[in-house]
Formats: sequence, structure tokens, C-alpha cells
Amino acid sequence: MGLPGGEHQVTLRTPAELADALPYLLGYRPDDSIVLVALHDRERRGRFGGRARLGIPAHAEDWPAASDQLAQGLVKGSERRGTRPGSMVAYLCQEPGRGESGRDVMERLRPLAQLLRTACGRLDVPVIEALCISDGRFWTYTCPGQGCCPPEGTAMGLPGTSVLAAAATYAGLQVRGSLKDLTARFHPWESTAALGQEVALDTASIALVPRILMDDSRAEVAEETLAMARRIRDRFAAAFPVSGTRPSDLRDDGLLENDEAATLILGLQDRTTRDRAAQWMEGDEAAPALRLWRALARRCVGPYREHAAAPLTLAGWVAWSMGDELEAREALAMALGADPEYLFARLLHQACNEGLDPESVRRCLRAERADSDPNEAGRPNEAGRPNGMEGSTGAGRSGDTEQPTDSERPVDSGTPPPVVGPTSLGSHAPADPPTRPTTSPATPTPPVRPGASPSTTTTPTMGTPFSTPAASRRRRPRSAPIGGSRPSRRGPGTSYPQGGRPTGDVSRGGDRSRRAVDRADGRRRGRENSEWRGTGEDA
Repeated sequence: MGLPGGEHQVTLRTPAELADALPYLLGYRPDDSIVLVALHDRERRGRFGGRARLGIPAHAEDWPAASDQLAQGLVKGSERRGTRPGSMVAYLCQEPGRGESGRDVMERLRPLAQLLRTACGRLDVPVIEALCISDGRFWTYTCPGQGCCPPEGTAMGLPGTSVLAAAATYAGLQVRGSLKDLTARFHPWESTAALGQEVALDTASIALVPRILMDDSRAEVAEETLAMARRIRDRFAAAFPVSGTRPSDLRDDGLLENDEAATLILGLQDRTTRDRAAQWMEGDEAAPALRLWRALARRCVGPYREHAAAPLTLAGWVAWSMGDELEAREALAMALGADPEYLFARLLHQACNEGLDPESVRRCLRAERADSDPNEAGRPNEAGRPNGMEGSTGAGRSGDTEQPTDSERPVDSGTPPPVVGPTSLGSHAPADPPTRPTTSPATPTPPVRPGASPSTTTTPTMGTPFSTPAASRRRRPRSAPIGGSRPSRRGPGTSYPQGGRPTGDVSRGGDRSRRAVDRADGRRRGRENSEWRGTGEDA
């Protein structure tokens, strides 16, 4: 196993060492997860490559589809980087349920381990080791015969006591707790405080949605939303620092009133407003903005859970811009769980998984910010260059987050990488489109939910929001939002992904307000675009 810097090499020889290595390969301790890790240089000593993780489907009939998805995504993703894996290591991580033991979990998941081995074998990439980790012990599914391993499993070593742990600490690698700890920062409230937040959201919907539906007041609502977001962002920045993620989140929750959170959540459903908020991605603005988007995601309670797609996408984008790919991937995946058709989240999630540089997106947003507010163009960003200037790579990256090499980046799906930049992030045509329509790159397929089959996505034809030929036109086109979402068309009897729309009355205020904003946004753009020929369709 190679650690960042190239000079640190750790050799793993036994299943115990492979089991101990998993948190350092991912950056966190997975739970309820299937993990595949690619190995290269089959003829010589193996070298760790890409990693792929997927939640264990609750129903065994969904295991074959999940196994095929994970194996194909990792192999094809590695092939696109020019390094096909020679073999795989598979991990199944799940804690015992009520009345279960670790050994019961191992036996229950044995068919899933065999499905993973078969799926990888069909791709001519053998699984050389398959481990089950449960209840502080591990078992191997590749024992040559009876009596090879103790039936009660082998106890895991104490965290931080292995040679690998020492080498990782020396190299600056950090394990950030469990996956549940990481995603808990975005989960909506489930305490009694959620009732007060839901009432505030209902009240704000009555006041704001009619104004958003009116063209003459829509821009006014956007300015009010952004002004409030700036004030609260600055309030977060001025707060006294505390140590620990949980105390930090509790402090931020106390800094945000229910009515303020409701106003921001509803205002960010407008894509133009959301895109302007996405410009707080670097420098002194990034960290407090990320905390604000996390706090807003936690306030999307009850029937308003689908509204979390906007703040979760903003949190994922800012985390990615700051260099924290781990948090970015989880936040964007949760945004897709809230709304699987949220285009901005889909594009960012695929680009982050493909290891693309977020600088191309930052350049777009800087240019849009400079065009909309010339006063912002002279304000220096973290890289020391004024906003709107190109060439500031890595601006806003976190200094304590190690970046994996190209062969070590996690892979979530087998779809081709999108070209993230001015063209691919456009969700609809600008008000003054180019004279000739342009076709966007293929929209990446969103990650398939555990147990679901990959679906075919029809690629719409979209105008290019930031195309350079339009700049030479007599009238400069107005800026268009990037990304976007399409309102869900599911019926009341349709099932939803975990973390998506809650069960219950789907006709309550949360869905009505979200869909009303989307319909108004579509009508407004339709009236604007009807004056032009060859405009792109709304994504």
C-alpha cells in the first residue's frame, strides 16, 4: 500500500492486515457497506487502486444487481484511467441486528460475497480475498477448507495500534469516524424541534411561493434570500470556534432561527438564486457557507425533505471546491437521494467521482459573479487573485485533506466522465441564446440505488449558457443558472430511495411549494425562449 508522498510504502500480507487497512483506504470506517478495492500489477506485488462503495441492499433479491453495478463501475472506471485492475479485494461490513451475532451476519452475507466474486470473475478480474467485518471481528470467505479459520472469527486489532496506522499518521492520513457520523451532519432533524421548523416552513411557503410565482417579484425574492444568507453566513463566521463536529453543528443550529431557515430553504429552490449562492466557494466565504448549507439541510424536515437537494448540492460543491472529496461525494449522493433528477447534483457527483478538477467550475462562477456584480471582481480570492481571473488552481482547498492519486480515486459508476465546465453545467438556455443551438455533453447516469437496475437516461438538447460566440452579439446574454432540477412525477404509490421523500401525505405544503416554484420557473423560461429559434430544451 502506497501512502501520499510516494516514500511511504506498507506491505500487507494477511487478511488481518487487509481488514485493518480498510478505514485508511476510504478515509472513514464504513458501515452497512459493500466495498471493492482494485489491485494492480498482478504479475508482481499488488498495488491498491480505485475503491467503490455501495450500501448493502436490505433485500437479498437486489444483491445480484448491486454486485454487477459495483464491479462494472470500478473496472470500467479504472479502464478509463488506463489501468485495468488485475484483481480485487472485497469487504462486507455490517453490524449485527437484534438477536444476531457477528457469525450470523457473516453467514447471512455469504451469498452476497459469492455474487461479488462471480460478478468480478465475469469481467476477468478475480477476487483474491473477501472479508466480512462485523462486531469487532472479521471472517474470510476464501478459506481453502474447514479448520482454516476460527468459526467465531478473528478479533480486529485496537484502532491506531497497527504498523499501517502508525505509517498513515506519519503521512498525515486521517480517519474521520464512521460513515454514519459523516452523513449525520446532513440528516434532517427528528426531534421535537422538527415540529417547530415544519410550522415555519409552512408559514414561509404561504408568504413566499406566491411571490416567486410572479415575474415582477421573483427577482426581489432572490435578492432578499441572498441578503439574508449573507448575513447568516457572516454570523456563522463570527461565531466562537468549538472542537468536534457534533458540538460545531449544535452551535450552528443555535445561530439559525426557524423562520430564517425556512426562508432560505424555499428561496434556494429557485435555480438562479442557488447558482449565485454557489459562488461562495473559496476564500473566507467557503467555510461558513459550508456550515450554513449543512444547517439548512438539517432543517428540511417532514414533507420538506425533498427541498434538501438544493442545500445538499451546495454543501457538496463547496466541500469539493475546498478539497474535501469525501464529504462532497456523500453530500451529493444524499442530494440525489432527495431528488434523483437534480441535474446540478448529478453532474457534480459524477465529476467528483471521476477525479476532475473543480477549477473549471470555479472559473465559470467567478466570471458570472464578476458580470452580475462588478464590485466583486476586484475582491481577492484565497489564491490571491481577484475574483473572475482564471488560473487560480486549487483555490480554497483544505490543507489537511490528502488527495488520492488518479489510480486511487473512488469510483461509483461506470458512466463516462462528463466535461465539467461552462458547457456541461447548463440546465437551460439563456434568455438571449446563441443563433445556433448547441448540444451539451451526455448527461451522466446517476448512481443506481441499491437494488435498482441501471436506467437509460435521455440526453436533452440544451443551450450553452456561457458560450463565447454569444459574447460578440450586440446584446449580451443574461447569465443562466447552472444545473437544475426537474420536478418529480412519481405517483403517491411509488416507492422512494432511502433518505428521499418521506412517506405520508405527498400533497402537503412541501411538495406543493417546490413544484409550484419549478412550474413557474419553467413558464418564465418558456416565455423568454419562445422569442428565439433554436433554443435548447429545459433539462
